[in-house]
Amino acid sequence: ALDNGSSLVVIDPRRTESTQRSELLIQPLPSTDAALALAIANILIKNNWIDRDFIDNNVLGFNEFKEHVQHFTPEWASEITTVPTDLIHQLAWKIGNVKPMTLIPGYGMQRYTNGGQTVRAILALSVITGNIGKIGGCWHYANLQSYVFDDVLEPMCYYPPDKPDGITRRSISTARLGDEMLKTSNPELKMVWVERGNPVTQNPDTNTVLKAFRNLDFRVVVEQFFTDTALEADIVLPAKNMFEQTDIIGSYWNPYVQLRQKVVEPAGEVKPETEIYYSLAKKLGFSDNQLDGILIPPGDEGVIDFLNQKLKAFPSLSLDELSKGPILAPGLQEIAFSDFKFNTPSGKIELLSEQAVEKWGVNSMPTYEPAKEISDESSIKYPLILMSPNTKNRIHSQFGNLEIIKMVSGVPKLNINPADAEIRSIKNGDLIEVYNDRGVFQVVAELSFQVRVGCVVIPNGWWSSQGAPVNALSAGRETDMGHGSAFHNNRVDVKLLRRS
Repeated sequence: ALDNGSSLVVIDPRRTESTQRSELLIQPLPSTDAALALAIANILIKNNWIDRDFIDNNVLGFNEFKEHVQHFTPEWASEITTVPTDLIHQLAWKIGNVKPMTLIPGYGMQRYTNGGQTVRAILALSVITGNIGKIGGCWHYANLQSYVFDDVLEPMCYYPPDKPDGITRRSISTARLGDEMLKTSNPELKMVWVERGNPVTQNPDTNTVLKAFRNLDFRVVVEQFFTDTALEADIVLPAKNMFEQTDIIGSYWNPYVQLRQKVVEPAGEVKPETEIYYSLAKKLGFSDNQLDGILIPPGDEGVIDFLNQKLKAFPSLSLDELSKGPILAPGLQEIAFSDFKFNTPSGKIELLSEQAVEKWGVNSMPTYEPAKEISDESSIKYPLILMSPNTKNRIHSQFGNLEIIKMVSGVPKLNINPADAEIRSIKNGDLIEVYNDRGVFQVVAELSFQVRVGCVVIPNGWWSSQGAPVNALSAGRETDMGHGSAFHNNRVDVKLLRRS
C-alpha cells in the first residue's frame, strides 16, 4: 500500500520498524489513547470532516456523541497524553480528509483497565468519517471472526453443562487466575489440568499463579515441551503438534475457513488431546455406548466424522470443498460490514450503547478513564511504566525453547531511555534488576531512544528459566470490557546490579 502511494501514521509510545516509513509519529503516554481519540472526534465534528450520509443511515447516538465530545478539547488531551496540540490537529486532519482511511489498532492499547472504552473511542473515528465496509476504508482488527463454530456442538468434555447431579463448570477469571484459584471454595480446588496454554508464563501475576499451582494436590499438563507450567506438573502427557491431527481452523486476520490436514503420525506415545480424553474416560469405567456422541473416538476416522457433523450446520462448507482451498466463512464478507448489517440491538453501529452499560457497567458512550496504577500515586514509588509487547520472533511464549528462536532472540534485554538510565547510573549492557511490589527479575540493560522517557520495554513470553518472567511484575486485573487481562497496567523501577 505504501509503495502505491498510501500514507502511514504510527501512534505508538515506542519507535518501531513501522515508524521508519511513517509520515507522522504520535507518541502518547501509554493507556491514554482514548483521550487522544476523543479530542480528534471533537476536531472532526467541529470542522465537519465527517460523513453525514453514513452517520444518518448506519449510526445510533451521533447527536449525543457530538455533545459528549465537546468537552474533550485538544488542549485537554495534550495534557493527558503529552502529545502536542499541533500534532493532534495534524492527525485529525489526516483522519478527516484522506479517503479512504483505515485504522489498524494493535493489541497493546486494549490491555489496560480502560481498554474496552479505548477501542470504542478509536472505532468512533472510523464510524463518523464513514470508513466502515469500504475498500481501503475500514477498521482492521484481529478477532478470529472466521471461526464460525462457536455455537456448534463441541465435545462435552470441553463445556460440561450444569446438571442436577452436581456436574458443573465453574468460571475463573483468566486475568486473576492465581488469586481466584486460591479463593475458590465449596469445594476448593484440588487439581488442575492444563492444555493449550502456559499460564505460569503468560497469565498475569506469575508468583500468585505459582502459589496457586503449588497449593494443589495434583497437577496434569498436556504439552509438547517442558514449559514453565509443565515443570510444575506431577504428570506431563505429551501433546500432538498441529501437523498430527486434521482440523478446521479460522484466522485472526481474514474471513476464511480452511482445512488443516494431518501430514505425519504422532511420534512414540504422543496422542491428540481427543484420544487422551477418550482413553481416560475408558479407564474411569465408561463404555463406548456411554461416550458415543460425547467424546471423539480414537483414530482419524473419528475426527473426520466429528468434523463432518459440525459442518452440517453450514451447507456451503464440506471437507471436500475445504480440501481444495480456503473458503469464505458463512455470513462474512471479503470486506467486513460491506453489507452494512451490524449485530446490535438497533441494527446500527451504536455510539450510544445501553448494552455496554448493562453488560459491562461502563459509560454508554466512549470515554476516557485513567488506567489503574499507570495514572495513580504508585508513580512516586515506581516511576517507570512497563510495556511488554509481543515480539516478531515468537508467539508469546510458544517455541521459546527452540534453539533457532533463541539464536534470533538473543538474551532478554530491557529497553530504557538514556535519560532514565543516566538518573540510575545505568549504562548499555549492564546487569539490572527490574522490580515492583509483585516481583523482580534480572536482565541486561539496552539503552535506546526508541523508548520514550518514563517507559521501559521488554517483550512478553520469556520463560522463567530464561531469566525474564515479565508477568511476575504484572497485576491480576481485568479490562473494563470483555474480561480481558490488563497486562500493561504496571509500574516498576530498575536499579544497577553489575557493570558490563
